[in-house]
Amino acid sequence: MSWGIGTAEAFARAEVQFVTNSQQARPSEGYRVKKIFVGNFSFSTTEADLRQLFEPYGAVESVTVVTDRDTGRSRGFGFVEMPNNGEADTAIAALNGKDSGGRPLTVNEARPKTDRGPRGGSKGGRDDYRGQARQPREHRW
Repeated sequence: MSWGIGTAEAFARAEVQFVTNSQQARPSEGYRVKKIFVGNFSFSTTEADLRQLFEPYGAVESVTVVTDRDTGRSRGFGFVEMPNNGEADTAIAALNGKDSGGRPLTVNEARPKTDRGPRGGSKGGRDDYRGQARQPREHRW
């Protein structure tokens, strides 16, 4: 099947149109979604519950409840993204410390993820010489 030149031009135009529309959707160049950390909620709290908690303060772009990868159970914290910084600040001020299921919520602006280095594995086993040459053992007999 041959696509022809007309089809390629149509794709190029569609891509340009998409990029232009995406850029117009953002109110200013400094546009950034504010990511909010929400902690200390009950393990039964769902993403819908968190969304419902934040929506009275403004638009909610996304909600994530962090779950244990082995059990799939909530770890008691998550993240909410709000596109309007003023609304996000209002939500943080109103919800931080608020009682949710008998537990005070911890709500603040999320900090950027830091590199924590390699995870897991062994640190060299029983004899950790950390790069040093191992001394030969004497025979016991």
